[in-house]
Amino acid sequence: MACLNIFQEDSARARNEQEECTFDSTVDRHGRPAVRARTGTWVTGILILVNQGLATLAFFGVGVNLVLFLTRVLGQDNADAANNVSKWTGTVYIFSLLGAFLSDSYWGRYKTCAIFQVIFVIGLVLLSLSSYIFLLKPKGCGDKDFPCGSHSTFEIAFFYLSIYLVALGNGGYQPNIATFGADQFDEDSPKESHSKVAFFSYFYLALNLGSLFSNTILGYFEDEGKWVLGFWASAGSATLALILFLCGIPRYRHFKPSGNPLSRFCRVFFAATRKWKVEIPTEEEELYEVDGDDCPENGRRKLLHTEGFKFLDKAAVVTENDREKEDKESHSSWRICTVTQVEEVKCILRLLPIWLCTILYSVVFTQMASLFVEQGAAMNTTLFGFHIPPASMSSFDIVSVAAFIFIYRRVLDPFVARLRGTKARGLTELQRMGIGLIIAIMAMVAAGIVECFRLKYAQKDCPHCKSSSSMSIFWQIPQYVLIGASEVFMYVGQLEFFNDQAPDGLKSFGSALCMTSISLGNYVSSLLVTIVMKFSTRDRMPGWIPSNLNKGHLDRFYFLLAALTMADFGVYIICAKWYKSIKFEGKYEDANGKGSDEVIV
Repeated sequence: MACLNIFQEDSARARNEQEECTFDSTVDRHGRPAVRARTGTWVTGILILVNQGLATLAFFGVGVNLVLFLTRVLGQDNADAANNVSKWTGTVYIFSLLGAFLSDSYWGRYKTCAIFQVIFVIGLVLLSLSSYIFLLKPKGCGDKDFPCGSHSTFEIAFFYLSIYLVALGNGGYQPNIATFGADQFDEDSPKESHSKVAFFSYFYLALNLGSLFSNTILGYFEDEGKWVLGFWASAGSATLALILFLCGIPRYRHFKPSGNPLSRFCRVFFAATRKWKVEIPTEEEELYEVDGDDCPENGRRKLLHTEGFKFLDKAAVVTENDREKEDKESHSSWRICTVTQVEEVKCILRLLPIWLCTILYSVVFTQMASLFVEQGAAMNTTLFGFHIPPASMSSFDIVSVAAFIFIYRRVLDPFVARLRGTKARGLTELQRMGIGLIIAIMAMVAAGIVECFRLKYAQKDCPHCKSSSSMSIFWQIPQYVLIGASEVFMYVGQLEFFNDQAPDGLKSFGSALCMTSISLGNYVSSLLVTIVMKFSTRDRMPGWIPSNLNKGHLDRFYFLLAALTMADFGVYIICAKWYKSIKFEGKYEDANGKGSDEVIV
């Protein structure tokens, strides 16, 4: 009998463990609390990582050689092609704000990812059709020796419609898939919270491994003029990614959307402005906050009061007029706001200066898809008689990312943690982003030095020679490796930082900030190229970035970017010292000072 009781107790305990729900308020596809054993974790996490890799393969199958497509197929010159690629890439990430808004406010992350992936597939199919039917005429054109003929306005418009559908689909999908993957791990569980931190590194690794195939195999075929094959391969990869994503429906964990954040922000500013003469109480406990565990306006957890932006605290001050109306009716959200609502606005305002400092880094990063490719095309691209596509050199960036993720996670971070005597991570996200800026400066200096030597060995007197430098394209390896190393510190740090520091109801927006910094970086790069060309082409000079780079001074443009990034780093240090971390109710701030204001030790 005793054995039977023990067996029943063990069975009940195992059943309870199996039915244990997550602590972070996630739900399953039916809207019920998510059962830990049957949802999320690495089962869905790996599925999302594979989805990301395939989608990235599809995206870079178009983006990595787009500058060459514009010059060889559409007949644009180098400066115009670089500008158009920067604008297109920038638009991709601008759409990330749209995707994040729909996800956080109305659709939720799963629905948003699914819809935008469908748009992504449609754009790639239309691009493949337009290239095959309209653009690659006469047959066999599009390689470096056989440019295509002119095209009608309709054909050009159809092409731009297709690539901007690709931009819309990929842009709306990207910030949500990163956050949706992080949602599969319960950050209130010690075991799963560690996996959540690791997920962002693996996510960025999957992104780069996905682009490895497109930068090498697809890049080679496209450089040889087989554009249709490359575009159809991208469309197939995106379709497979969508199918795999839909396969995870039964196990996904979901956060319910928290409503329009713009209205919440407007309420805080309106209430604070309305009470601009009201004095703020000395005790923060006197500020208004709802009772109970629910915090419907923010999503889940309450935010604790922090110093700074004191004017906004007025929105949470309970006046005599508010107390009189409390007995008759509930508080109006336009007259008084909770501390959580106020802190949500403060959090975004504190994130903006950090985010602005990352834009110039993105100007450096975007050179890989434009000027690095054009620089490589003007070098010796043969090795033992085999032609090396200039765009495929970004493979060294991908290998560098993979290597430095391993070095950081397994070597550098534990080493710094031991030096500090802490059990937590060694470097904060802000410190890693600062290191990323330093390495980006080194990358631009390296690119400038390579260009100086490339010009030294170029045939400047040859009017029709655009790739006449005898310097090997493999001298570009250091600048690609340095860019890859900087990405590990900057972009992975950004993903972790904005996801961790964004309020619960704005997690997708936090990821979208990372994407939008890349977007504005592309637009700033385009503007910078335009300004440089305007001032450097005076007095019949060819300018720094002419169609024939042998007659220009691309090295000066690289050194200019290095100087601007150095100035940006100085501003970043000031902003990071000023930054204050978000404080969730009941969430322990670790001894490592996660999100602290330290940048470089």
